[in-house]
Amino acid sequence: MTDNTTNPVPTVPLRAGDGTVEIPQLGFGVWQVPDDQVGGAIQTALQDGYRHIDTAKAYENEDGVGKALASSDVPRDQIFLTTKLWNSDQGYDETLAAFEGSHERLGKDTPVDLYLVHWPTPERDRYVDTFRALLKLRDEGKIRVAGVCNFEVEHLQRVKDELGEFPAVNQIELHPYLQQQQLRDFHAANDIVTEAWSPLASGGDVLTDETIKGIADKHGKTPAQVILRWHLQLGNVVIPKSVTPERIAQNFDIFDFELDEQDLAAIKGLDKGQRTGPDPKTFNLA
Repeated sequence: MTDNTTNPVPTVPLRAGDGTVEIPQLGFGVWQVPDDQVGGAIQTALQDGYRHIDTAKAYENEDGVGKALASSDVPRDQIFLTTKLWNSDQGYDETLAAFEGSHERLGKDTPVDLYLVHWPTPERDRYVDTFRALLKLRDEGKIRVAGVCNFEVEHLQRVKDELGEFPAVNQIELHPYLQQQQLRDFHAANDIVTEAWSPLASGGDVLTDETIKGIADKHGKTPAQVILRWHLQLGNVVIPKSVTPERIAQNFDIFDFELDEQDLAAIKGLDKGQRTGPDPKTFNLA
């Protein structure tokens, strides 16, 4: 097992009120992992060295995540935990109540390091009041960092204009076929950390892309390892998901090589603006 002193995963500082909190740049996502299976996957991930777990109310596995963390022999203060508020719970009072529900499922002894608004759902127009509630939770010490997912520039700017600060994190769909350069530039200019979901494009065509395969052969790595290494070198926080022990281990084994400028330029040329998930500007599912 990798301990905290030898763990190779770099950390990224997040704004947390008057200070900062360090988030491991490589995390473990549990989207679509059933509640009764998530514990085994997390135990495998922790044994391999992951110290950052990403869940959400909508994944319906917070209970299993909490039990897995409580039963692990990895000290709790070495694990960074993220969960997310679902769309139907948006609104100030609703958010405060929903957080208590998530915290109950995760375990009251399990601190929530990062709480995220899952989608802006602009048609419902409640995301500003929702984020206001996240700031209250942060200021009361119930969470450490307040962030969002899938926000576009206009959503982020409105939060800043009305509440006086940007979210510390924006977790967005991001992979070689959807590189979101304009949004990432906005993040960089405003001290917002970019976190990538679907970093491997949900295991689609990007993993068989000839350019990616060529770079993988060059380094003696898998296409997935090349893409995850690309995310790290861009400065993204990245949360690959798998329930296969071999792949969980492979996704962690990305710290013994580095992409060169030629590799990075080749991957940059793959951008197609191609999503695997919904468009945040039109996604309003409650």
